[in-house]
Amino acid sequence: MATQVGIKVDANPSEATLSELGVFGWSVWTKEVSEFPWTYDEAETCYFLEGEVTVTPDGGEPVTVGKGQLVTFPAGMSCTWAVTQPVRKHYKFG
Repeated sequence: MATQVGIKVDANPSEATLSELGVFGWSVWTKEVSEFPWTYDEAETCYFLEGEVTVTPDGGEPVTVGKGQLVTFPAGMSCTWAVTQPVRKHYKFG
């Protein structure tokens, strides 16, 4: 599991892990190709169903994530999202 500035990426989560977390019961978020700033008030865990995004934490190195990956973004992180392929993901805050 790779970590960059508190971003945790599980590149190949098992079905058991996804089931345990209840990922497929979470809300779904979609976004077209775009770029925007974002600040996490609380941690977010998400599972990418489609797409690709490069998240660049303020003052940090960019992290590219996408389809099939389980990602956790830390509370308090400010960053820029650059959606390079339309995204569809399950997500949960807290």
